[in-house]
Amino acid sequence: MKIISDIQELRDHLRGQNRASFVPTMGNLHEGHLSLMRLARQHGDPVVASIFVNRMQFGPNEDFDSYPRTMQADIEKLEKEGVYILFAPTERDLYPQPQEYRVDPPQQLGDILEGEFRPGFFKGVCTVVLKLFSCVQPKVAVFGKKDYQQLMIIRRMAKQFALPVEIIPGETIRAEDGLALSSRNGYLSTEERAEAPELQKVLKEVRERVLQLKDRTSQSISEIEKVAVASLAGRGWQPDYIAIRQQSDLAPASNEQLQAGEPLVILTAAKLGKTRLIDNLEI
Repeated sequence: MKIISDIQELRDHLRGQNRASFVPTMGNLHEGHLSLMRLARQHGDPVVASIFVNRMQFGPNEDFDSYPRTMQADIEKLEKEGVYILFAPTERDLYPQPQEYRVDPPQQLGDILEGEFRPGFFKGVCTVVLKLFSCVQPKVAVFGKKDYQQLMIIRRMAKQFALPVEIIPGETIRAEDGLALSSRNGYLSTEERAEAPELQKVLKEVRERVLQLKDRTSQSISEIEKVAVASLAGRGWQPDYIAIRQQSDLAPASNEQLQAGEPLVILTAAKLGKTRLIDNLEI
């Protein structure tokens, strides 16, 4: 595996490779990331991964400085997966001049849910992803469905800018107890890690209640959301949101859309102690 930090060197190595598949990451790799590498291999060759902790998508009180950085372990994992190039730029490599041009997603998609609780997050994500696409120039790029809103925003960005990149979604990989794999899971204490699978359990309960609405309309979707938030809060969580939305555009769902068979998704973000976890479940 070639480890490259310079943009021009990366382009030189990829010259003539018009079927490259790309998996951007922030490192601290786990099985979820590695599953994306395997999916990328199914859709293109060679496989290029990147590791870059993107300062632009962290808020002033978020964990940029403490975000886990495990480069040597990450390199070993990527080598085992047969990744051809690891693009691991420094901030000076990727931003040799201050990045004054930014990509700002539309408010109706970028300022809701995660965008509401992490202002500027998706602007930082879109800007770095567009720049990484420019550096790698892949045929396909793979993103995990755990970051559901991010996947949708990047897919729409690629379409609106007419980028020659196909966005491939990868399914969420979970631990045996149901917790979605995440680099931030390492922040959890032993007791918090034992409680963390409750997040997916609540999502499953919400899905069952929503599906029951097809047979009766005694409860509204908004009431189901409120009950779920209260359930998590009662267990000591600090929920930011539990939202039932349309899969197509993440607009709020209605009972009428459910009755009509509209595909829905439940999205959640909640703090357990000091660790903020996100998850989702499609209906």
